Amino acid sequence: MLSAVRSFLFVLWMAVTVVPWALTVLVFSIFVRGRPVYWLCVGWLRVAVWGARVICGVRHRIQGMEHLPKADDEKAAVLLAPKHQSTWETFAFPTLMPHPLCYVFKRELLYIPFFGWAMSRLDMIHIDRSKRTEAWNKVAEQGRQLMSQGLWVIMFPEGTRSARGSQGTYKNGASRLAIATGTPIVPIAVNSARCWPRKQFLLTPGVIDIVIGKPIPVEGREPEELMREVEAWIEAEMRRIDPEAYTNEAAAALSPR
Repeated sequence: MLSAVRSFLFVLWMAVTVVPWALTVLVFSIFVRGRPVYWLCVGWLRVAVWGARVICGVRHRIQGMEHLPKADDEKAAVLLAPKHQSTWETFAFPTLMPHPLCYVFKRELLYIPFFGWAMSRLDMIHIDRSKRTEAWNKVAEQGRQLMSQGLWVIMFPEGTRSARGSQGTYKNGASRLAIATGTPIVPIAVNSARCWPRKQFLLTPGVIDIVIGKPIPVEGREPEELMREVEAWIEAEMRRIDPEAYTNEAAAALSPR
């Protein structure tokens, strides 16, 4: 019951704060574009992550920041490939990373009132997933352009949120883009469904672990083979940081056949 009340207050907190923030972004972006607008939007994401911590008791800890280029290295591009379990990491990653991020996401998110309208003013790659060839061409063209400007592209290899303790299908879009642009790909494990399960707004107190892996070079690699390495690292790390979520899997492996 207490978690439900806290979650309601958190959703109310986001709704109350996003409207004036989004309107400010829309007005500000008439006169200024680029990074100032991005960091203004990140300001609201910090407010949302702060609300999850203070209202719902959702905290986080992060390992592996040393694997990322330094904040003052403007041209060192990487492609981030995280596990996707929750809305939480989509809010949190821009607040944690030292460089602006460019998300690849479905264009339907732009239709969300206020939140989506503000997103439309950012340098992001929004695609129509029903047109796969056209979507890939857009990702390749815009991804190359934006990374040349010092932005880091972030793509969720599973494409959508997976339930805690489960594994989605790792698609090759991120590895194809990394190879096409000669950009190292960084695998990231995150167990956010421990506190904020997918397709829910019922948050429970706890600690979300984020583990950033070493950049994987892409020279001479094939997309499928590269993505299998990303998948293997992420899924092994998920079982390390959230072992209780995979107890059924472990039991099945030990049961007689």
